[in-house]
Parts: sequence; C-alpha cells; structure tokens
Amino acid sequence: MSKQFNRKLSFAPQVAVPATYMRGGTSKGTFFKLNDLPERCQQPGEARDKFLMRVIGSPDPYGKQIDGLGNGSSSTSKTVILSKSDKDDHDVNYLFGQVNIAKPMIDWGGNCGNLTAAVGACAINMGLVDADKVTESAKTGICEVRIWQENISKTIIAHVPVYVDDQGKVQVQETGDFELDGVTFPASEVKIEFIDPVDASSAMFPTGNLQDDFDVSGCGLDKDTVTATFISAGIPTIFMKAEDLGFKGTELQSDINSNHELLNKLEIIRAKGGVAMGLFKDVSEAEKSQHIPKIAWVAPSQSYTASSGKDVETSDIDLVVRAMSMGQLHHAMMGTAAVAIAAAATTQGTLVNEAAGNGSAKELSEVRFGHPSGTLLVGGKTELVDGRWQAKKVSMSRSARRIMAGQVFVPGDCF
Repeated sequence: MSKQFNRKLSFAPQVAVPATYMRGGTSKGTFFKLNDLPERCQQPGEARDKFLMRVIGSPDPYGKQIDGLGNGSSSTSKTVILSKSDKDDHDVNYLFGQVNIAKPMIDWGGNCGNLTAAVGACAINMGLVDADKVTESAKTGICEVRIWQENISKTIIAHVPVYVDDQGKVQVQETGDFELDGVTFPASEVKIEFIDPVDASSAMFPTGNLQDDFDVSGCGLDKDTVTATFISAGIPTIFMKAEDLGFKGTELQSDINSNHELLNKLEIIRAKGGVAMGLFKDVSEAEKSQHIPKIAWVAPSQSYTASSGKDVETSDIDLVVRAMSMGQLHHAMMGTAAVAIAAAATTQGTLVNEAAGNGSAKELSEVRFGHPSGTLLVGGKTELVDGRWQAKKVSMSRSARRIMAGQVFVPGDCF
C-alpha cells in the first residue's frame, strides 16, 4: 500500500506577471503594462518598489543580480511601466524606475533616454496606441508615437518604423541596418524628439550662468575651484573640463570603474554639484538620489580607440564626452545625458559648446561627440527668451528591439 503525503507548502508560490524585455539604445529594461501588474503594485509605493526590485534581482551585495533580470550594470538595472495616456494629444504614459543594484531603492527622479527609444515600439506591441492610428501609419511606414514622460512631465515623440506583414497586419519594424555605437548588432532606426525638455518657467541653467566657478574644495583635486556648466535639460548634469579632473576625455570603463578612490572622489564632486544646482540642501542627500544629477567631463576633439577596438579619429567628432551613471563610467552615453549634451553644445558659451568649438564659443545646431563606445550625433535648438535660455527641441537617433516577451516570475510574498 503506497503512502500518500499531504505536505503543506511553507513558502508562498511564485506569481507570473506579463512582461517584455527590451533593448532601447544602449540600455536594457523590463517593460510592464500598468494593468498587468499585481493590483497592489498598480499604485506608487512600497509594494511596487519591492516587486520591481525582485524582478531585477536587487538589492544584491554581490553586484551581479544573478537572481533577476538585471545584468549587474546601471544600463541594465531598469524598469518601465506603460499605460494608455489620458493626456490630450498623447498615446502612452511612460514611467521609468532606475533600480539600485546593491541598495533597496528605486530612483523615480528622472527619465531614461535610451529606453525611450523602445517605448513607442513596446506601446504599439502592447496595444496601447490606437489601432486606427497604427493602421494609418502603414501608408508612410512611420508611426509617430507621442509619449508623456511621467517622471519629468515632458512630451517625447518617437518615430517608429512599421510595415505590413503577410497577413495584412501592421507590425513594428525592428530589424534594419542602422548601427549605434555601444550596440553590437544593427537594427531599425528610431528617431526621437524631446520637446521642450526644459520648462519655460524653469531655468535651463539653474545658477543663472553658462559657466560657474565651482567649489570643489575637499574633493581630492589639486585645486579648490574648477569651471563648470550646470544644466537641467534631459537630466540635471554637471559638465566640467576633463583636464580639471586630471583626465584626457578619452577614458574607458577600465580606466575608471576599478579605481575606488577615484570613484569616491567623483561621487563627492557630484554631491557638491547637486547642492550647487539646488537639487540638494546638503551633500548627504545625494546618497538617496544617485540617478541625478549626472557628472560628465568634456574635451576638444581628439583621436582614441573605443572599447570595441574601433578607431575614432579627431576629424570624426566635434568633442569627446564621458559621463558617470549610478557611480560608474557609462559604457557609451545615457540618452538623457545626450539631451543635456545637445542642449549645452548648441548654447553658445557653455563649456560643452566651447569644447565643440575647440576652445571657442560657436553657434551650432548639431554636434557629433565621442564616447567610450564610439560616436553619436545629436541636434538641438535653444533660444534666449527674455534673458533666459530655453531648449525648444533636442533630437537623436536610437534603435530598439524586443528580446523576450512572456511572463516574469517572482515569489508571491516578496512584495
């Protein structure tokens, strides 16, 4: 006679939630439709944060996120929540969460410009864009998806390539021959426009100056003051001259990310810059807001070998830029920082503009800059209105691709 066992489950079973895993630009993230989330995660709060952290595999003291969809880098520790927009003349709401790798926190304070490239395509595939609009777009081959970026309350327009398949259904065109430095394989080009990335009522240059004497005393530099451009466009960013930090501007991740003393120095500078920009009252607040501000350094055009082994020649670019993301040198360039670069480079008199002009302020409408993985062309339109600089539009090209669509599993008691 066989024995039967009635073993009581002592741990909560896993729950399955629909999700799409996508690359957008030089980042990867897990995308959710708001209504697909567990009910208690459909509102901001502790439950949502815990759920998303568990999906990504954070916090992870080992820094690898082995037990989740993150890949142990700031570029891949990202989450996105999409919903049909209730805003006039918008198709989809886009909410971005930057998941900290080692700490139990998600930064909701800014946008991810790279993943923005995937939002339009994902929204179409999730059925969040009006079906008649998608069908009509087949006539031109481009579906213009108007995105409301909830983190920063801004409009972004994604020009998503589409085609009609053999069954007569309009599909997103994901494959193509557009090459993006920092991404190994080519894909279809997605043109992105950031509309009015700075509020007319806000200061694009929060200190009121295109350049400031920035107090860096106690930061470990060989000087107490350096020149900086503080800008809030795309994402709050601190630009400094590479030479003032002891850099050339051609650094790769291996030159920066293994040097803990240097990383600590840059983090202190970032914290002080956040105070100078009015983002923090005290440098101690920077620890709770690692997504903003960004810190970057610029230098005039020069040749170097990118991380891929590709030679970037002086004549290929207008300037070189390196930027930190979540305490590490980014392997390419964050999309939001690229917006800041475009806005600063096209505003005559900033450090970025002068670096692009080889030391002289010039009137520019677009620049190609060199980053650790290669180059990127960005365009901008800024205007001086009533004594205040305003960025009207910033544009760039990215690519995006679905990697996986299905269900993600997390323990039912983790949130």
